Amino acid sequence: MTPGPVELSRRGERRVAPWVRTRLRTAPGTALAFAVLVLVTAFLAAALPRSVDAYETEGLRQEIAGAPPASTVLNLSAPQPGLEIRQPNREKALRPAALAAVHREAMHRLPEPLRADSTESAYGVRTSESLVGLNAWLPKIDAPPRFTLAAQSGLAAHSTVRSGRLPTTEGKVTADTREVEAAVTAATARTLRIRLGSVVRVDGFRDAPLAVRITGIVEPRRPQGSYWSAEPELRTPGMAAAPVGVPVFYWHAGLLLAPGAAPVLLDSQGQPERYWRLAPAAGRLTAQDVPALADRIASLESGPELLGMREIAGDTATLGTELDTVVGSYTTRRRAIAPVVAVGTVGVGAVAAVVLAMTSGLITARRATELALLRARGGSLRGIAGRLLAETAAVAVPAATCGLLLAVLAVGEARPVPAVLGAVAVTVLACVALPVRAIARHRRPRAHEERDDLAHARPGRRRTVAELTVLVLAAGAVVTLRRRGTADAGDLLASAAPVLVGLIAALVLARLYPLPLRWAARPAARWRGAVGFLSLARAGRTPATGTALPLLALLTALTTAAFGGSVLAGVSDARDRAALLATGSDARISSPGDTTPLPAGAERAVRAVAGVREVTAVRIDRTAEPASGASGTGKSTSSTEKRTSLTLIGVEPGPYARLARQTGLGAFPAAELKGTGGVLNAVASPGVAERLGRAPRRITSPAGDVTVRITAVRPRTPASPDAEFLLIDAAALEHPRPTTLLATGGSLDARALRAAVRGAGQELSVTLRDEERAALSDSPLQSGAERIYTASVVAGAGYAVLALLLSLLQSAPERAAILARLRTMGLTRRQGRRLLGLDALPQALLAAGGGVVVGWATVRLLAPGIDLDRLALPTAPGGTAVAGAVLRTDVWSLALPAAAVVLLAGAVAAAQAWWAGRRASITELRTGDTR
Repeated sequence: MTPGPVELSRRGERRVAPWVRTRLRTAPGTALAFAVLVLVTAFLAAALPRSVDAYETEGLRQEIAGAPPASTVLNLSAPQPGLEIRQPNREKALRPAALAAVHREAMHRLPEPLRADSTESAYGVRTSESLVGLNAWLPKIDAPPRFTLAAQSGLAAHSTVRSGRLPTTEGKVTADTREVEAAVTAATARTLRIRLGSVVRVDGFRDAPLAVRITGIVEPRRPQGSYWSAEPELRTPGMAAAPVGVPVFYWHAGLLLAPGAAPVLLDSQGQPERYWRLAPAAGRLTAQDVPALADRIASLESGPELLGMREIAGDTATLGTELDTVVGSYTTRRRAIAPVVAVGTVGVGAVAAVVLAMTSGLITARRATELALLRARGGSLRGIAGRLLAETAAVAVPAATCGLLLAVLAVGEARPVPAVLGAVAVTVLACVALPVRAIARHRRPRAHEERDDLAHARPGRRRTVAELTVLVLAAGAVVTLRRRGTADAGDLLASAAPVLVGLIAALVLARLYPLPLRWAARPAARWRGAVGFLSLARAGRTPATGTALPLLALLTALTTAAFGGSVLAGVSDARDRAALLATGSDARISSPGDTTPLPAGAERAVRAVAGVREVTAVRIDRTAEPASGASGTGKSTSSTEKRTSLTLIGVEPGPYARLARQTGLGAFPAAELKGTGGVLNAVASPGVAERLGRAPRRITSPAGDVTVRITAVRPRTPASPDAEFLLIDAAALEHPRPTTLLATGGSLDARALRAAVRGAGQELSVTLRDEERAALSDSPLQSGAERIYTASVVAGAGYAVLALLLSLLQSAPERAAILARLRTMGLTRRQGRRLLGLDALPQALLAAGGGVVVGWATVRLLAPGIDLDRLALPTAPGGTAVAGAVLRTDVWSLALPAAAVVLLAGAVAAAQAWWAGRRASITELRTGDTR
């Protein structure tokens, strides 16, 4: 070993200085740059899994919180005590004290990770069958209203008394009591004309009806919470129908009894039942709790946990919930999104690993002379590797630790283990890369460096076998992804398909790269100027070891960027398409259900709103029917045959045809709607065209009867983009007043548009395309995955830039020395700048062109296996009406990164030429310099 630096000890003796401290003092800039690279990489490696955990957890909580409370509440119920029990004991089982004891024990026995929200949970007694109201003044539809009587706990804490007082009980209420007090919500009082002090007589009790005196009208404090929405009839009356026979409609509402009045329900025919509604607390759930959560729900419904609940609520108690369906829907969407995100994260991870390897290669090249001298003087590979490992560990371990801490601070509420593993992986790679590269390069002592350029590089058998192995893996990954799709988030082979395709392309280009350089150098040798020939010769003599890794990093980054940009473009297109199909234009103003004509001034008011460019009025009738008689297929239809209605749309041909052409929804010439001889031409959807045929047909509708002939078929139309339709000229209708307005404009003011519609004098619905578009991306699961994918693409691009800079930095000293020698031989500064620019151009063009081709090929190869519906449309349940949620090639994602690579290479070359021109040639041509 060569003796290291020495210094004087306190006693004046000479001792060897520590190796690590000496090396860090010798090159502090290199150590600092390496530490920053490791810190950023460790931060990304730790923040990525934490971010995935965070958005998946947020998605789970919002999925549960956003679902209807009736679907998520755990409903523990038990029928009334049996008749074999003494009447006083039956009544005691329904009193608040007994119910509260069961409620407390049930909440305590909920298995982890289930927890109940005590503020929204409730218990009480209710009639499972509604009872008829007998008062003549109660409004009725087809039949008198029916009531659910509920003695529910916590009414005072969950409501505000608007008038009167809350119900109470005077003495003990028993099954024989025939008058009790109750409260109703303001919505119930308004709909059923109930006033303070009204007495509602309810049928279904023995001997005489139950008189319910209304003592208070209350307003729910949190109407969408589980307390009020687990059984919505208690909050808002609803229209119900008899379950059998001819539909008979009636109002169904709730009467809120005092909790102490529950025993009166024992004497009713309403099948009273005790219930304990446990609202799930989603605030503590995490994405990792999903398997255990599904298992516990199943156990509560029909497993060991149900037996535990029956121990406290009775042997006949049951527990029902639809929370498992909500969790299952979340799990399905999460499984569909995770593999798409994994494709992007694997790409940026591969690029980061290549950049770390390139960094170690650059350090190894800069210290080649030092390491060769150590080997020549007897240094062992183990000793050299140990010292290099100590150097890098002294820098990498603190930097990676800081990156991990920053990731923990930046992204909270996530599992620590994946983040720690990511940071540890970065630390190990950063520490091991330099010793491994040094050992590989200095396995045996060498007197001088052998020539290692592209023109003379001859890959060995081991490299050929390795390349063929990678080729087989890439082919298998592509085939797997195309056949099976991204069905398994843990299938790393399918997730690494873009990276493997980029790797194969890099290996192929590295083998083919010398051929065009040799071909181009021959004619360039005959040119008058020497710059072209010199640049090509220089490019052909680039070290082979300095070409493969930069090319691999650039191609992988460009492929990942192209693939990621295509994914994001496909998601954006699908959401735009879904929003357009929801509105048919930039804004849609319609009457409720498109059933009634718009007010006379509505169209004029909408046209006056700033930003509105054009307004198209249409008449929509969803109850039109073909008249009985000959069908379009030649078969007769009798008057007794069941006929299904169709959507008849009356439009003004010119403006509507222009709207259809602008939106791309079933464009057609306006002349298609012109008819002759009393028969109107019509444009129909495929289903309606098949049903009616091409022969003239008589159509009856409230807007008027018309005879139509279908002359064109279109899959969609702006007025009814998601339903079958028949489009005609509105001028032929007897009642052509429009029911819907379709407005277009570049920047519509939603508030001004709604204010204008309100001023028209009728309650109309306003739907904006931009609002529908925003609603499609507000789910944490989708938006979080999209942010991760975007961050992966940006990080991959950043590492690609770094890889290009490292590649140029590695060859910078040699280029500077050659430029200095040529300057002494008469090369001008302008020629020197051209030489450096042309020297860097071949590799940049190779990476840019290869990246474009490989990115395009990757998207085309993998598109059949990538399902973007779940990522694009959070509300799409598996299948969707949007046919545009597919992976397509995004031109900008291909062209911009490739152009940036070429421009950056040219900018670096120009900067180096400018800097070299300012320095004296003698500084680059020192005696003994081997550069």
